[in-house]
Amino acid sequence: MKQPLTEKIDFYYNEEGLMVLTEKFHLDRGYCCGNGCKHCPFNYEKVPEPKRSALLAGRKEREGRQ
Repeated sequence: MKQPLTEKIDFYYNEEGLMVLTEKFHLDRGYCCGNGCKHCPFNYEKVPEPKRSALLAGRKEREGRQ
């Protein structure tokens, strides 16, 4: 049986009120779902091109600003 999700551990709500799944949630799941999730630790491996390249470029740009 799956455990219920825990806010601030498995997910949080963004400024628009949408649920955002955390990197921990994705690692626990164990695979990329292909939806282009913000915190995907699997480098968007199942996201089709050209979206995958755009997501990776955006992530690299954000990391460069930090």
